[in-house]
Amino acid sequence: MKRLDRVRKLFGFLRRHRHELFDDAFQAELESMYRDTDAGKEPNPPAMMAMALLLQGYVRVSDAEAVELTIVDLRWQMVLGCLGTEETAFSQGSLVAFRNRLIKHDMDRRLLERTVELARRTKEFDWKKLPKSLRLAVDSSPLEGAGRVEDTFNLLGHAARKIVQCAAKIVNRPQDEICREAGIPILLASSVKQALDIYWDDDDQKHAALQTLVAQLDSLERWLARSLSDESKQPPLADALATLAQLRGQDLEPDPTTGGTRIRDGVAADRRVSVEEPEMRHGRKSKSKLFNGYKRHIGSDVDSDLILACAITPANRPEAEATPSLRADLERQNVSIGELLIDRAFVGSDLAQKVIADGGKVICRPWVSRNGDLFPKEAFKLNLHDMTITCIAGQTVPIRLGKVAEFPAEGCDRCELRSKCTSAAPGRGRTVSISSDERLQQRLRREAATPRGRRRLRTRVGVEHRLAHIARRQGNRARYRGTRKNLFDLRRVSAIQNLETNQRRIAQAEVASPVRMAA
Repeated sequence: MKRLDRVRKLFGFLRRHRHELFDDAFQAELESMYRDTDAGKEPNPPAMMAMALLLQGYVRVSDAEAVELTIVDLRWQMVLGCLGTEETAFSQGSLVAFRNRLIKHDMDRRLLERTVELARRTKEFDWKKLPKSLRLAVDSSPLEGAGRVEDTFNLLGHAARKIVQCAAKIVNRPQDEICREAGIPILLASSVKQALDIYWDDDDQKHAALQTLVAQLDSLERWLARSLSDESKQPPLADALATLAQLRGQDLEPDPTTGGTRIRDGVAADRRVSVEEPEMRHGRKSKSKLFNGYKRHIGSDVDSDLILACAITPANRPEAEATPSLRADLERQNVSIGELLIDRAFVGSDLAQKVIADGGKVICRPWVSRNGDLFPKEAFKLNLHDMTITCIAGQTVPIRLGKVAEFPAEGCDRCELRSKCTSAAPGRGRTVSISSDERLQQRLRREAATPRGRRRLRTRVGVEHRLAHIARRQGNRARYRGTRKNLFDLRRVSAIQNLETNQRRIAQAEVASPVRMAA
């Protein structure tokens, strides 16, 4: 314990507070994941297994290494309560099974909630001095997917190879025999592109290669129809067939010039980018920087620095789609949001609307209207009480939220300021888009124009720090495949972040106590 005062301090904190984190009530919740009818040997203590998952996330090791550390690392033995053991505390299969059980019963969410509950019982947080209503900050960051991203040729070849693998098991024959009999010898090579062996910068050769690949895929599907009954086309073969159909539908289209097939012009909506990882998608960090995978989202208490809610979405989905999951996590904790600090991507979310409806306040940078060298929207006078807009020249027209206001052409045509206001052709008046949340945007603009308003905007920096710590510990690449398992990992890392926040507060209080006594 003394050696843990310098490095890996969380081991010491968990040793001291493990019985508070995993009290009798929470252990009973963990035990409820097991049914009385579960057969097999006696399970490992659920609290010990949950602690092992926390330690695994803390030091970022594989399942196999986590098992090994229970016998070679005294710190693990000390926290898990198995000091002096000559055997591993659990098997790798037990760890995997427990993680799956935890995910199935949504107990990873309870584990995160328990870290918040532990902090609430810690006097160093001094919860009585914190605001009664929550100040919640929400932010997101990219998370690269764990699956291999492939181009159209490799995607189709990969999907076809999985179909052959499944069919080979069903008919109990070698895969190479099936490839030859099914008329898809392209799969006999180590890769599809090696089998095609063309100059890939030549468009004509590339088009011909695509026709060859599509013809062999059609041949494979005909062989499956002849050789396998419908009853045998169950998962995993059915899943593999559905994957191939999905890939062909999203990436290929008829070629009107040759009558054959061509690669789709443009990217299909919700395009699948990996065979092995079906849920990851294309995403954007910025206009010029792309990534493939997911977005991780967290909701953090500004005043306590604790993470209260997490969500994972595919990379191509807008940030606002994460808020229902965040909101569900928050509602379980019975918190009332007084202030919601977000960036503009979340401003139209249901969470922001709920906060406003409940009398809370949304703090966010306003959208900035740009119109080149012409008069911007801010140059017009909006009257949201009378629902009118007035231009610089004094013309007034009615407005509706979520619609476009258009000034009459006859007034704009004879206006001396027309050249500075609109580039529309003669006979057309100036138009101004009115946002559906125009009232909110007007308030945000007024607040951003004051020093106090800008100071409140900077309060959100704390959640960016929390997210940076999570990205450092979790890494930029997903540990698991699939949205749900990566949500588990995000919740686990957030729980560890909360525990470290708690440990740091306690350590600061212990250092400050002798100083106060001396004074």
